[in-house]
Amino acid sequence: MRFLSLSLLLPLVAGHTTFTTLYVDGVNQGDGVCVRMNRDVSTATFPIEPLANRAMACGYDGEKAVTRVCSANSTSTLTFEFRDYPDASSPGSIDPSHRGPCAVYMKRVDDATEDNNAAGDGWFKIWELGYDSPSGKWCTEKLIDNNGLLSVEIPADIRGGDYLVRPELLALQSAQDTPRDPQFYVGCAQVFVQSDGDAQPETVSIDENTYNLDMEALTYNIFETPLKLPYPSFGPAVYTPGSANGSDGSTERKATESVQTKGLKPEGCILVRDDWCGFEVPSYDTQDGCWASSKHCWDQSDVCWHTALPTGNKNCEIWQQKCTTIDDNCSSGDWVGPPNAGKDLTPVAGKMDGSMKIFTRGTAMNLHRRRRVAGHA
Repeated sequence: MRFLSLSLLLPLVAGHTTFTTLYVDGVNQGDGVCVRMNRDVSTATFPIEPLANRAMACGYDGEKAVTRVCSANSTSTLTFEFRDYPDASSPGSIDPSHRGPCAVYMKRVDDATEDNNAAGDGWFKIWELGYDSPSGKWCTEKLIDNNGLLSVEIPADIRGGDYLVRPELLALQSAQDTPRDPQFYVGCAQVFVQSDGDAQPETVSIDENTYNLDMEALTYNIFETPLKLPYPSFGPAVYTPGSANGSDGSTERKATESVQTKGLKPEGCILVRDDWCGFEVPSYDTQDGCWASSKHCWDQSDVCWHTALPTGNKNCEIWQQKCTTIDDNCSSGDWVGPPNAGKDLTPVAGKMDGSMKIFTRGTAMNLHRRRRVAGHA
């Protein structure tokens, strides 16, 4: 059975943004892989409302873990891709009117594949950028210039283990309206950090009590001329490596925390679609066995189509073609298979279309300008 593509629905939700894809040291982990995100395609790019909301931690559906945890080293560069259309059916990261600051937080958890561990204490900020006076740009404008890519470096001295990593965008285009409407866009990546560090940064809570309209930064008027600068920071100070107390630092503990045991790609998985894996069908050498494996294939296909995240179901088409090929073989009398048994069908993930450079004050990304100039050379 053929199902509708999610891209047919996405024009209904375009205009905002959502975190869709994680890169580790420039390597694309795959759309939706290791990412906690809003699973409802009709609201996937919507901001978190109201502010008093536990979804402020990792977004809507952010308390629901995914099965994969992506591996990184201490000092690895993590890059978060934001999209206006989650399945990239149309270009864009966030509407240019949505101007405001960005930040990234981390939270160490016992098991990133467990549910209900996002909201609450344990968060520390590792990076932030508001308005950059030298370039005349808000962080979100630099994000747009860099094709929706925002990068940070994992602190070198933190303990190894599982973390939730939370990119946060705040759009202020309606912050001065009545009623005031600051718009937060957040999501979380599940990351295993390989580290022999023992730093334990001071942490804060992120939940329904974290943000409110009494905070000057959330009702800031981005249209006032001249702007009232500097833009007021909010939340905790950015953690500086070397500034935290250490743990017991035992050799046994560090050895345990340096080896990832959960959230790995399942053995036998031959096709990845965000949080779903397709597994090879049983081998067969009879007509009945062929049709039994066909059913096994189509049963997996149904799950693929019906559980796709807003990042899309393109890879379900690959699996559907596999099932169709088995059906054709069964019908033609070719009852030995499956064809290309065990072959990994996962397409090579796309390369990063932008820079890994971490946004700082006094710099501006000019990718679009450079491309325009090159186009007129």
